Amino acid sequence: MSGKFARYTGLAALAATLAVGCKGRTPSASGSGAPAREPRTGPALALLDLSHGVPEQSTGSAWGLGPRKHSFDEVLRSAERARKDADIKGVLVRFGAVSMGNARAEELGEALEKVRKDKAVYCHGDGYSNQTMFAAARGCTKIFVSPAGEVETVGIAAQVVYMRKLLADELHLTIDFLQVGKFKGAEEPLTRDGPSPEARASLESVLADIRASWLGAIGQGLTRDGQAKPNVAASAEDGPFSPNKAKERGLVDEVGYVDDARDAAKKATGAVREELRFGPGASDDGEASLSGLVRALGSDSVTSAPIALVRATGSISMAPSGGLLGGQEGITEKELGKIVTRLEKNDAVKAVVLRIDSPGGSALASDLLWHRLMRVRAKKPIVVSVGDMAASGGYYLASTANVIFADATSIVGSIGVVGGKIAIGGALEKVGVHAETFPAKPGDTQAATRAAYNSPFMAWDEPTRARVLESMTGVYDLFLARVAEGRKIPVEKVAVSAEGRIFSGREGKNRGLVDEIGGLDAAIAKARELAKLDGDAAVAVVENSPRVLEALGGGGGADEGGEESRAQRVTAVKAAAKSVLDQVAPDMVPFVSALAPLTGEEHQAAAMPYVLVVK
Repeated sequence: MSGKFARYTGLAALAATLAVGCKGRTPSASGSGAPAREPRTGPALALLDLSHGVPEQSTGSAWGLGPRKHSFDEVLRSAERARKDADIKGVLVRFGAVSMGNARAEELGEALEKVRKDKAVYCHGDGYSNQTMFAAARGCTKIFVSPAGEVETVGIAAQVVYMRKLLADELHLTIDFLQVGKFKGAEEPLTRDGPSPEARASLESVLADIRASWLGAIGQGLTRDGQAKPNVAASAEDGPFSPNKAKERGLVDEVGYVDDARDAAKKATGAVREELRFGPGASDDGEASLSGLVRALGSDSVTSAPIALVRATGSISMAPSGGLLGGQEGITEKELGKIVTRLEKNDAVKAVVLRIDSPGGSALASDLLWHRLMRVRAKKPIVVSVGDMAASGGYYLASTANVIFADATSIVGSIGVVGGKIAIGGALEKVGVHAETFPAKPGDTQAATRAAYNSPFMAWDEPTRARVLESMTGVYDLFLARVAEGRKIPVEKVAVSAEGRIFSGREGKNRGLVDEIGGLDAAIAKARELAKLDGDAAVAVVENSPRVLEALGGGGGADEGGEESRAQRVTAVKAAAKSVLDQVAPDMVPFVSALAPLTGEEHQAAAMPYVLVVK
């Protein structure tokens, strides 16, 4: 039996086993603590279980097996379907201790607020953060918190870690990083002991805008019967609070367990049963494993729906670097490029909604994807919805849209370029390791330095740094030109908001970087309008399904071999860094990954200025 035949036989057996395992599976809400037996008919309470996470993009292994993480756009659709369903009399939102970004919290609150106008929305959290309180205050009729929980409304801040002394003075590494744009500052954590005045001004401006939106939403959302609850405005930044103190301050309505919130919601709405509409065990999970495997064995997914929703989440790179069983993380030119090309050729798709949440990354990949997206825009409208962030390379992609939507608390901009490398030669010298470079022309030290341009052992000399800066300036000018072309505005207008500055979505709109303040639902509505479609025209999520045969060594087309080889050269570095960060500081992963191209053969990145997690 040939190896290939054995591989297909084994996969067929696996599919058959899975089909048997999935047969007859019934969706259950038992994980939420629901009663074991409930009526099958009658008025219902819809459960949105967010406690297992609401990532922008659902993840899974190359095999398509195991529980599927539901994505953010799905919870928005679930809330809207619950609002329109006559059998649903109320909604119970279970936050658990979930974490989410400011913009997603803002959109979730908006979606729940729409439901609350028609039906009661009861919310329960094991604890609340700045962000989940942002959503709950705006969207919930009643807010419950667990008796042993905590309400951590502590105000808005961001933290940047500076490592120059450790890297340069203690470890004796040579930090060769350059920037184009005085506000860019991506190298500052490596080359300074604190922020430059420009970086400080840019960051503080964004945080002030986010704080204003956050405070306004909480104060307005917690207004009941036309009257604001006492002490709410002051309390929003004065946590953390115990459950009873949070109730006293008006941030929550009741202290109790999730079943207490469920019972109260049922009593208030007259519901006699519960329907799990979002979260683990929701109605599509039973089919997801089998259909996921079938997709994994076959070709990439396509859509015949008139609106295609494409999710671009994470750092930007040329090709994926996931392992055999790992998911395909981030935005890659190879994978997103395939999707964009298919959509360009698919006449059934009349408009594209691109949901972006990215701190940037490879300048090369950003520009190649920009070109592909502009080819799509020449045939059909593109509407961009910015999630928490479309910064640097992320904004590079966003500029291809006919219309850009962002939330007030989204972060946009960071139009600039950073580049360089970290040389370890000096550190190795301290422990007795010396690297010698031999030029082809004996005695020509400049030639030796230039030829060792990519070497991790040798720092750049000034002539080499000048060449690198010249190249980076060319990429920066190209970045400005691409944004100007995409936005149909003069380069001079783009330049005023460039040089690496970041902005809130609200300020981005004032500067012409954003067209409308709104979330994903608003972006989809605009796409229907631009494509001259009905208001209920179908939307389909389009993504490349992980493919088992490729994971087992089938690989991509012959024309992609160069990029695959290139990705393999940086896989080990990225995997090692990500493994550590996943355990120690998972919020940092997208930002560190955005600079990963600098660990390979790329020396220019269009990446977020710093590791920025707003809490």
